[in-house]
Amino acid sequence: MLHANVVEGVHRVEDAYTNWYLLEEDDRLTIVDCGVPTSWRSLEDALAKLGRRKDQIAAVVLTHAHFDHIGFAERARSELGVSVWVHENDVPLARHPMQYAHERPRSYYLATHPKAMPIIASLAKSRAFFPKRIRAAERYEAGALPVPASPRVVFTPGHTLGHCALHMPERDAVLAGDAVVTLDPYRGTTGPQIVCGAATADSARNLSALDALLETDARTVLCGHGEPWHDGVESAVARARAAGPS
Repeated sequence: MLHANVVEGVHRVEDAYTNWYLLEEDDRLTIVDCGVPTSWRSLEDALAKLGRRKDQIAAVVLTHAHFDHIGFAERARSELGVSVWVHENDVPLARHPMQYAHERPRSYYLATHPKAMPIIASLAKSRAFFPKRIRAAERYEAGALPVPASPRVVFTPGHTLGHCALHMPERDAVLAGDAVVTLDPYRGTTGPQIVCGAATADSARNLSALDALLETDARTVLCGHGEPWHDGVESAVARARAAGPS
């Protein structure tokens, strides 16, 4: 489902409780994250509603390489000829997206958090657990990325070893990926929090990395799961830290 202009020139698309984004700059587009495999249809629908074309897509940037965020990345690379950018620490994960590090067994959360079951079912229906690996990727580190909208890399490791947020200071927004979310897909809990140990490599490091998000001082936090947070990054981080690891 398309949510146009969550901030000016930034469009959120939600598939299977997972968000991905289209960033506009003049007549060019950057895709941030790629949802699930069936999100390709959502891309086509979103472009039609926005009056845009596939040939205006200039790049794909991944905040991290978990299976539910790379859904159509390889298809975009191979069919549209665009570069897929990922932090150098997550390149191995992009090649093997189901082999991600996590602190606690996923089965524990499925057995103890029934509110998560509709989310898991939706992910399964959208073929999220069968993403195509990314065969070639551009590696990024710090600074502004050379893609439309020029988002600035904010290194926020913990959820994955190469997790990054993307700051857009001129739009007073930060694309937080899964560094902080407003919906935990493995527990079904809402409000600012870090993702539970079922899908986080190092919760302590994740919480520590939220300092980097604070430095953006962004008004709007756009997450990989859940609704946008418009009350400032400081309050989102404070709530996530109060919630703690799970």
